[in-house]
Amino acid sequence: MWRLKIADGGNDPYIYSTNKFVGRQIWEFDLGYETPEELAEVEAARENFWKDRYKDQASSDLLWRMQFLRGGNFKQTIAQVKVEDGEEITKETATTAMRRAAHFFSALQACDGHWPAENAVPLFFLPPLVGLLINTISVFCLYVTGHLDSVLPREYRREVLRYLYCHQNEDGGWGFHIEGHSTMFCTPFSYICMRILGVGLDGGKDNASARGRKWIRDHGGVTFIPSWGKIWLSILGLFDWSGCNPVPPEFWFFPSFLPMHPGRMFCYCRLVYMPMSYLYGRPFVGPITPLILELKQELFLQPYNEINWKKVRHLCAKILLRQKALEVTMKHIHYEDENSRYITIGCIEKSLCMLACWVENPNGGYFKKHLARIPDYIWVAEDGMTMQTFGSQAWDTSFSLQALIACNMTNEIGSILKKGHEFIKESRVKENPSGDFKSMFRHISKGSWTFSDQDHGWKISDGTAEGLKCCLLLSMMPPEIVGVKMESRQLFDAVNILLSLQCKNGGLAIWEPAGAPKWLELLNPTEFFADVVLEHEYVECTATSIQALVFFKKLYPGHRTNEINNFITNAIRFIEDIQRPDGSWYGSWGLCFTYGAWFSLGGLAAAGKTYNNCLAICRGVEFLLNSQGDDSGWGDSWLSNPKEKYIPLEGNRSNLV
Repeated sequence: MWRLKIADGGNDPYIYSTNKFVGRQIWEFDLGYETPEELAEVEAARENFWKDRYKDQASSDLLWRMQFLRGGNFKQTIAQVKVEDGEEITKETATTAMRRAAHFFSALQACDGHWPAENAVPLFFLPPLVGLLINTISVFCLYVTGHLDSVLPREYRREVLRYLYCHQNEDGGWGFHIEGHSTMFCTPFSYICMRILGVGLDGGKDNASARGRKWIRDHGGVTFIPSWGKIWLSILGLFDWSGCNPVPPEFWFFPSFLPMHPGRMFCYCRLVYMPMSYLYGRPFVGPITPLILELKQELFLQPYNEINWKKVRHLCAKILLRQKALEVTMKHIHYEDENSRYITIGCIEKSLCMLACWVENPNGGYFKKHLARIPDYIWVAEDGMTMQTFGSQAWDTSFSLQALIACNMTNEIGSILKKGHEFIKESRVKENPSGDFKSMFRHISKGSWTFSDQDHGWKISDGTAEGLKCCLLLSMMPPEIVGVKMESRQLFDAVNILLSLQCKNGGLAIWEPAGAPKWLELLNPTEFFADVVLEHEYVECTATSIQALVFFKKLYPGHRTNEINNFITNAIRFIEDIQRPDGSWYGSWGLCFTYGAWFSLGGLAAAGKTYNNCLAICRGVEFLLNSQGDDSGWGDSWLSNPKEKYIPLEGNRSNLV
C-alpha cells in the first residue's frame, strides 16, 4: 500500500535540510500496511479512473485523501444541505455548506501544517528521470552504481507504467500534457520509457507498446523529434550528437555586457541549458546496449547507419578552452544544486544536473546527494506514479489558510490555523543564495517564499505576496489561538523582495527582475515553448503584490511609504495597460482568462479602484458577465493558454476553482 510521508528526511546521510524537512512530501510503498477493505477501495479508484480516462484526465488524488481521512478518523458531523432549482439560498444554508466544507478540508491538512497535492501534468517530466534510472548495462547513474532496486523497485515501476497507460491517447500517442494531442516529443519519450521498463514490442495494457510505436512511425519517426528530444536521444545513444543544434559550454564565458549573456536569461531556460551544455561538451553517450539496438530499429523509418546526420559543428577548436568551459559550467551546476539542497529548480533540470554530476564522477558525493532527493519529485495517485514539477506546498497552503480565515470559524478550526501558520513561517526563505550570488546570476531571496518548501530555495513573487498576506492576516488574530505572529523585520524582508522585482513598466516578474531586450526571444531554441528565453512580467504576480503591499501599508504605515506608493501606482498602470480589448487579462500561471481577471480585479480593487472610477474594472466586469456560463459558473479550456484567446471549457462546463 502506498503511504504519503510528511516532513521525513529518512536516514540517508547525503540528504540535508534548512528547516527539518518541513513541507517535504514523499511516497513510500509499505507492504501489509493496508487492510483488505482499504486495498479494495484503492483498486476500485484505479479501475474507475481507467474507465473514464478519456473523459477526466486528471486524478482526484484519492490515495492520500483516503489515507489522511482514515488516519485522522474523520467523520463528517455536519449534515449535507441541498438547494433545489428555484429555491432561495438562505444565509443559514450557505453557512452550513461552508462549515461542512471547512471541516472536511481541515481534515486533509498534513501534520506539518501544509495541504499536500500533486503538481504535475506535462508528460515529458517522467521519462527523462526514468530513462536516467533504468537504462540497461552500465549506462545511467542508478543502474551503473547499483541503486536501481533501492530507488525504483518493482512496485514503483508498476505505478510508472500505470501512469503511462492511463494517459496514452486514443490514437496511440502521448501529449505534451495529459489533455493534449499526441506529439513527437512525449510519444517517443513515453514509448522508450515503457521499453526500458521491460514492456515488449507488443506488450503493455491495451496494446500500449504497438500503438505507441505505430504513432511514431506514422508520423515520420524520431528524426522529427524537437531539439530537447534530440539531446536526450543522443545521451541514450539513439541519436547522433552531430544532428543536434550546438549547445556549447563556452556560452558561460560570455562577458556580462553582451545582451545574450546567460545571466539575462529566464532562470528555467538558463538552468536547463547549463547541464545540457556540459553533456554536449563532453560529449556523453551511454553504452549501446541490446535494447538501444532494438530501439534504433523501432524508432526510425530507415536504417540507422544510413541516416544523414548533420555535419559536426566545430564551435570550439581548442581542447584547452573546452576543458575550461566544462569546469566553469560544472561550477555553476554544483552551485545551483547546493543552494536548492539538490532539489534543483525543477524536474527537467533535476534529471540533467543529476546526469551531469554522474558523468563528472560516478561515485562522487554530488551524485549521491541527487539520489537522496529523487523521492521529493515522485507522486502516486489512482492513475499511477508520475514526476512532479517540484511541489506546490507553500502556494497551496497560503490560499488554503486565507480561505479558512475568511470562513470566520476561528473557534472551530483554531488548531488548523495555528498549524498552517507555523508551516508558513517555517517555509520562509531565511537567507540569500550563498556566497557571491550575483556572480552566479542569482537575485536576493531572503524573506521570500518558494512555490514548494524552504529547501527548494527559489523564491517566487506571487508566492511571496500570498505568504505575506497570510502572515499579516494571522498577525491580527489572537496569538493564543493561531500562534505567535511573524516578527516585523521578517515582514520587511518580504516587502523588500516584492519591491526588488518590479520592472520599468510596473509589472512584476516571478523569479528574477526582467530587463533583457525583448528581441532575444527571437533566439528561442525550443520548438514547443514560447517566451522562455527571458523573464517576463505577469499580471497575476503584479496584482497579488498590490494586494499584499496595500494590506502591509495599513498595518505598517511608516515603512518605506513612498516606495510602496510608487510601486502601487506603477503596478496599477501595468494592469491597465495590458488589459485586452474584450476586457480580459491573459493569466500565464492558471486557466487562464478567468484566472487573470480574478487577480487583476482583486489588485485594482485593493488599490481603491471601483466600478465607478476605473474603466479597467468596468471592462473586466463586462468580460466576466459575457463569459459566464449557463450554470452561472466560469470555465476556461486549456486551449485558452496556447491560443491566447478565451475559449470556454468543452460543453460550456464550469471549473470548480
